[in-house]
Amino acid sequence: MAKKKSASYMTGGEQVAGTVLFVVYFAVLPLAAGPLFSAAEFLLGTSFSAAARSVITYYILFALSVIIFHNYLARTCRALADNLGAAFQNLGVGLVALYGLNELIYRLTYRLAGNRTNLNDTAIFAQMDAAPHMTFLVVVFLAPFVEEVLYRGLVFGNLRAKSRAVAYLVSCALFALAHVWQFAVSGGDVTYFWLMVQYLVPGAVLAWVYERTGTLWTSIALHAVTNALSLWAGL
Repeated sequence: MAKKKSASYMTGGEQVAGTVLFVVYFAVLPLAAGPLFSAAEFLLGTSFSAAARSVITYYILFALSVIIFHNYLARTCRALADNLGAAFQNLGVGLVALYGLNELIYRLTYRLAGNRTNLNDTAIFAQMDAAPHMTFLVVVFLAPFVEEVLYRGLVFGNLRAKSRAVAYLVSCALFALAHVWQFAVSGGDVTYFWLMVQYLVPGAVLAWVYERTGTLWTSIALHAVTNALSLWAGL
């Protein structure tokens, strides 16, 4: 079966606005979200739990993603309708590949970083215990949508038109870095960056299913299913 051309057809406006959103999401929010919520709590005379903060943050990101990329999302919906059979087939292949390769990667990570705790996972499961419904909403629905629009749609899709290798390298590296850098910086431990290895396989597989099917909804679905299974396994 021939590969489908990746749906990288974003307009110049979508690319510019999307890049601004990406920078805010990737570099600004991890540092600014805490102070912003603290200020909001002071002004409103209330407090937000960690799970509530996460829901509010990702809902805003979700809304901005829809506003900025609504034309692109409509186009990728049409691509899904045109390639529905291939989307389901590659979704299954991607799920098997992701879990099979992840086992090898986790063994490699253990050799590199020992039994170092993944603080991103720890924070998620702590929120799951405290507020399961809100955490499930973020982890299974809002986060996969936002992350796939930004990492696969914006970064991978637009770089793919220039260089396939660069598209995979940059999108996977940024996806992995986003899950660890704030913990490495806040903890003052650069060796924590070794845990980036754990996110390289998911980043590559998600990009592959997007490229293979030409619709972002396949990678969103795979991301959502993977996160749901991870939550279920951790309960």
